[in-house]
Amino acid sequence: MSSPEIHTTEGHIPKGAKAAFSALRQLTSERNIPLEDSAGRLSTTIWETRLTLDARGEDALISLAGQDQRLLQVLQDTVSTMQEELGLRVNWSNVAEGALAPGLSLMTVSSVIERSPGYLRVRVSHPEASRFNEGGLHFRLLIPPHDREPKWPTISASGRTLWPEGDDKIHKPVYTVIETGDGWLDFDVFNHEGSPTCDYFRGNPIGETVGIMGPGGGMCPEGSPLLLFGDETSWPAILRMLALAKGEVRAFVTVCAQDLGPYADDPRVNRVESLLDALSDCSLPEGGFVWVAGHKDTAQAARAQLLKQGLPKTAFVAAAYWT
Repeated sequence: MSSPEIHTTEGHIPKGAKAAFSALRQLTSERNIPLEDSAGRLSTTIWETRLTLDARGEDALISLAGQDQRLLQVLQDTVSTMQEELGLRVNWSNVAEGALAPGLSLMTVSSVIERSPGYLRVRVSHPEASRFNEGGLHFRLLIPPHDREPKWPTISASGRTLWPEGDDKIHKPVYTVIETGDGWLDFDVFNHEGSPTCDYFRGNPIGETVGIMGPGGGMCPEGSPLLLFGDETSWPAILRMLALAKGEVRAFVTVCAQDLGPYADDPRVNRVESLLDALSDCSLPEGGFVWVAGHKDTAQAARAQLLKQGLPKTAFVAAAYWT
C-alpha cells in the first residue's frame, strides 16, 4: 500500500521572528492547542496540518505539511492574515494564486421548503457535499449580489483569501450542516424578517449557484453531561449535538414549541423563557461541559456568569451567533 501524499509549503518572514513567535503562542493559547516550544522553534498541529516555526536571526521560517491540501490552505490563509495584521508578510514557496478560496464549493440550490413555521429547510447539491459531514458542524454560505455575474473569493498571491468588494460584495452568514447525502447537503434557516438570507431563499432560487465554504467551527463538545443553551439561531446546531453527543446531554432553548417538531416531547429538551436564568439554575458536575449560543449580549453575559460561578474556560463555550 502506497503512503498517503503529503502536501507541503514553506514561507519566509523577513525581520518577523519575534512577532511571529508571539502571535503563534497567543493563537495556540487562546484555542487550547498544544504547542511544542523549544529554543528557536515552535511546532504544533492545527486542522490536521503540521506547522513549524524556526527563528533565523531576525527572520522566521515557517513550514506547513499535511495530507489534506484544503486544510493546509486554510491554515496558510490564517497564518498569512495573522502576519499581515502585524505588518508582516509571508513569502510562500507555493501559493495556489487565483484558485477558489480553500474549502469553497459552488453548489446548486435544489429545494427550499418550510420545515416548520419558523424555519426553512434548504437543500444544495454538489458531488463534494458529503465532505461537509465531518471536520466541523458549520459552514459559511456565500450569496452573491442579485442580477450580477458572481465573483467568488480566491487565493491571493500572499496566501490570503481575497474577498470581492464594492458592488461584488458577497453576503456570507454561517449556518449548521443538518445532514448530507450522496451529492446533497441540507441546512435550516431561521425564517425572520430583515434577513438577506431569508429574502433570498423565499425568492425561489431553485437552480441558482451559491457558495458553501468549510466545514469549520468544531464538532460536538466532549463532556458528560453536555448542557446546551440556545435561541432560534442556534437550534440547528443543538439538533446536531443532540444526535452526536456520546454521553448525557440536555438542551435549554427559547425556541417556539411548534418549531421543535419531534423534539417537543424529548425529555432532553427544555423550553425556557430566558437562557441566562436557565443557566444560573443549572449546576455542572465534574467532567461536564456548557455550550451557549445566541445574541452577542447573551453570549457575553453567559461568559461572565460562568466565570463568576468558577467554571474554567476549558469547560464552556459562549458563542455569539448574531448581533
